Amino acid sequence: MNINVSSTGALEQKEEILESGEPEKKEKKKGEPVSELRQDLVTGDWVVIATGRAKRPDEFGQYERIKNDTGIENCLFEDPKATGQEEDVLIYHREDGEWTLRVFPNKYPAFSRGALPKNLDDGPYFAMNGSGYHEVIVTRDHYKHIQEMEDAEVAEIFDAFQDRYLDLMNRKSVNYIALFHNYGKEAGASIAHPHSQLMAIPVISPYIKQELDGAELYHKKSRHCVFCTISDHESEHKKRVVFENEDFIAFCPFSSRVAFEIWVMPKKHSPYFERIKNAEKLKLADVFKKSLNSVCKALNDPPYNFYIHTSPCDGKDYPHFHWHIEILPHTATWAGFELETGIEISTIQPEVAAEYLRSVINNS
Repeated sequence: MNINVSSTGALEQKEEILESGEPEKKEKKKGEPVSELRQDLVTGDWVVIATGRAKRPDEFGQYERIKNDTGIENCLFEDPKATGQEEDVLIYHREDGEWTLRVFPNKYPAFSRGALPKNLDDGPYFAMNGSGYHEVIVTRDHYKHIQEMEDAEVAEIFDAFQDRYLDLMNRKSVNYIALFHNYGKEAGASIAHPHSQLMAIPVISPYIKQELDGAELYHKKSRHCVFCTISDHESEHKKRVVFENEDFIAFCPFSSRVAFEIWVMPKKHSPYFERIKNAEKLKLADVFKKSLNSVCKALNDPPYNFYIHTSPCDGKDYPHFHWHIEILPHTATWAGFELETGIEISTIQPEVAAEYLRSVINNS
């Protein structure tokens, strides 16, 4: 039997395994640790839930992240103009004139702003120049991170994400827009002041392509959205739910790649983040902030990344996709097995992680 590690055919792999005549599972001996191989329903990727190495939920909070805050007086984003940052492309103000959020091009961009893609082939290898846009979304308070903000302040960040997305999505060099946030030095944040980033690029992320293909294949086989199926199942059974309201749900995925991973997604089918309505942003902020805050409290303020997965803006229609946010706290380091196989190992069951995070929210 040949089972691919990574495939968009999760349903087909399940059928192949079930029809392969594998021997029945042996009775588990009392006290014997057992690991689980779980498959991502969207991508077909496998993860290991290493219950044999399992930690108690409170053990994950024993790690202390590296603090790299040099203070307001040395902060490049406290007064962006004074430190030579690029001109704002978007700025929000309070009624008293003080700014609350501003967006400007990254001073050291990963992509060349406004340039058109140009072929740079080298023999059998395909290449192009790194054209696109790289922007920074900065909130005002140097010491107030997203998990500590009010819901309205979090919703304003989603406002900015949407505003910049709509402005850039039809540019000639743009086929996909990545919206993401790094918190802590270990998660890639070189500047401590709270900020997110946007990269608008001419290529579609391979991971997004894998999710797009998986969603389309699932719909062809079942006539249902795979993400709606996941959301409905999690909301019904509750065991992996962290928090939910009438419009959004946050849960630890069945095949979590890292301990305490959380997905936040709209309950109503929605392929395109940029079409989110204003009232929905406050509901999203409610679920997202509570989830992020629970992770930070449970894990002793860990480094984390979050990003939005949404449909590409390449002029094609993606009716079977479903936008969502993925939150990944840094709870482990990849080693030889993960690097060689691409199979990630988590040392806590997502059901246990979700229960612990729910208790943190309920006790807040």
